[in-house]
Amino acid sequence: MKLANVKALTFAFLLAASLAPPIAATTASSAFAASALQSLDPDKDGTVDLNEAKSAASALFDTLDVDHDGALDHKELKDRISSEDWKLADPDNDKSISKHEYLAFVEVAFKRANPDNDGTIDAKELKTPAGRALLRLLLK
Repeated sequence: MKLANVKALTFAFLLAASLAPPIAATTASSAFAASALQSLDPDKDGTVDLNEAKSAASALFDTLDVDHDGALDHKELKDRISSEDWKLADPDNDKSISKHEYLAFVEVAFKRANPDNDGTIDAKELKTPAGRALLRLLLK
């Protein structure tokens, strides 16, 4: 095989390989968003409202609070809240987040994930970075 053909084939292979992960990630993201929506949508209306989000968040908080002290620290949260958002989620700066603080932060994250301000989150909104950040606060 000529060197030019080998280079062309190598380039084509690398190009195809570089396109595969984003396509797979998009498909996985769509499937995950749809699955997450089903588990968070008890009334089966195809969306998650703030009450449904807070209900899921409350249950997750209880699961994450392994020492049952009524607060979550960085270790218990396992990077569910970014370092930039930690200051917002922990307004009293006591290095832990109470259930009340957690649910208040869920409301902030919900609003971020709801750019059309219709009061509900759909599968399309769950696929956004803000939607995925909200899901980290709602799902185990």
